[in-house]
Amino acid sequence: MKKIILLIILMCGIMSFQSYAKERVPLTHGAHRIGKRTDAEMQRWREYGLGQFIHWGVYAIPGGQWNGKTSTYAAEWFRTSGLITKDEYDNLYKQFNPTAFDAKQWAKQAKQMGAKYVIFTTKHHDGFCMWPSKYTDYTIANTPYKKDIVKEIVDAYDAEGIDVYLYFSIIDWNHKGYSSKVPETESEKALYETFKDFTRNQLLELLANYPAAKGLWFDGSWDSAWIKEAAWVDSLGDELRKAHPGLIIGSRFRADENGKRHVDTNGDLIDDYDQRFERNLPNTLAELGGNDWDCVMTIPENQWGYHRDWSLTYIKTPYDLIEMAVKANSLDGNFVINFGPDGNGAIRSEETRIAKGIGDWMAVNGAAVYGTYHSVLEKQDWGYSTQKDDITYLTVFNKPMNNILKVKVPKSKEKDMIYVIEKAKFVSTKKAAVVKDGGQDKTGSIYYNITIPAEIQRLNEPFVIEIKLKQVNKGEKGAYQQALT
Repeated sequence: MKKIILLIILMCGIMSFQSYAKERVPLTHGAHRIGKRTDAEMQRWREYGLGQFIHWGVYAIPGGQWNGKTSTYAAEWFRTSGLITKDEYDNLYKQFNPTAFDAKQWAKQAKQMGAKYVIFTTKHHDGFCMWPSKYTDYTIANTPYKKDIVKEIVDAYDAEGIDVYLYFSIIDWNHKGYSSKVPETESEKALYETFKDFTRNQLLELLANYPAAKGLWFDGSWDSAWIKEAAWVDSLGDELRKAHPGLIIGSRFRADENGKRHVDTNGDLIDDYDQRFERNLPNTLAELGGNDWDCVMTIPENQWGYHRDWSLTYIKTPYDLIEMAVKANSLDGNFVINFGPDGNGAIRSEETRIAKGIGDWMAVNGAAVYGTYHSVLEKQDWGYSTQKDDITYLTVFNKPMNNILKVKVPKSKEKDMIYVIEKAKFVSTKKAAVVKDGGQDKTGSIYYNITIPAEIQRLNEPFVIEIKLKQVNKGEKGAYQQALT
């Protein structure tokens, strides 16, 4: 009987494996790599920790308002708000003259905030180009400003040591060949071919004009017409990578031949990192499938471009954004904060204050963010933990009322071994922390208590404790005493 049962179990296992094997679909235009990129360029991206996003274009001129009426719509989509005619909107570029724009000042502010990279909107859905593209007249060259804004951004940020990524919208409401739906008639198909050529030419132009850029950040690739062009877009991606070795492209660029975006039909990530976490953070590593990822976040609830009226939504505080940034890095992601300059080229004062608040904190505590990753500690109520090499950073957002931080350390996988806190110090004061035994729970997990001193209590802001864990034998002198019982 036992042999029969074992045989049944074995057959079930074989059938399950065969079923899994059959589930994988042969794809020509799915993921071309299983697992993470391991090259130096991608590792650099992985270690940024914090970035800046800038949404800026002619939509900043109305700023969500027109003829005395205010739209609650996303400001960068203002052309479709119903408050302005398409003709009125398409002529706004004739008054685009941002005399307050100072790329060097923007870059300095980004550096003070602690950003390691910036994503800049070269062209949003309205089709207006912030560089003098030779493939359309709808560009910065034909405004009163005239100068190449993309070049000014790339040069200024590069000079500050901040890497530049170029945002590019596939949607282009200004191009006569653009279509959101799959073309049906021969004339529609011919027009869409002109749009494809135009898009290819502009992308290659951007890479040629701004070779210092590290990658392309795509938007607007959800249209059925673009999804249907999986083979062509895949080929274009190869061409872009050949033109710019090391180029980094997120998962918004293309779909597989079955229309699956971000991850292909087999569940494998398309291109280099997962872009699905827009204004939304995951809570566990399991949600991420082992992929690199980033989260891009607005300061208002949902305004990327400049909106004159910030009373419409909740405005995130510096500490809201810092907590999101640490959370993202604790789950092996990057966090990117968006800014929407006004039509004159000025970053609004509220955003400047928020950036400074973040930067002041990062200047002291940035070690908990830059180059860190998911730590050996499990998530605990006081905040998040990150790790770099053998150092673990505890970033405390919820300070205990009794000013004693209870830290649960991981269980050792080795028999008769336990983890102990070998060293601990407060990052802001560089003073050693007082660490005492904190008891065990019913599962045998070990805790340590770290006393929060008065000078840290007075900070009234998130703080970081740097600890170093080591494994010792349960019987070793100085090891946690209750582990011996």
